[in-house]
Amino acid sequence: QVQLVESGGDSVQTGGSLNLTCAVSNYDTRCMAWFRQAPGKGREGIASVYTYTGATSYADSVKGRVTIVRDYEKNKLLLRMNDLKPDDTANYYCAADYRTNCRTGICCPLTGNLYKFWGQGTQVTVSS
Repeated sequence: QVQLVESGGDSVQTGGSLNLTCAVSNYDTRCMAWFRQAPGKGREGIASVYTYTGATSYADSVKGRVTIVRDYEKNKLLLRMNDLKPDDTANYYCAADYRTNCRTGICCPLTGNLYKFWGQGTQVTVSS
């Protein structure tokens, strides 16, 4: 069973940066991703990586400000976040699965039901 544990969430000011970390018990999942959920909103896909090729996908809301990184040596999935805004305030989750869906050309879509394994979440709060 794959186990995921997020850390690194914090309270920062607008324009600040954070690095979120997901410790992964098993390195061989094909798709890994970060999602977030703000109060009153549904879960939103932020970024994904197809581990076979390193191909990444980003949501328009964070594109240019976020980088997803797979650290194979340390069995960790990182989310580097820059230029944070109040709208980025949410609980952030990492997710993984052995399955892929490459029919659209994106093997790891930002769709929640693709991912079987989830972490417990880490809170990010951005103040103005």
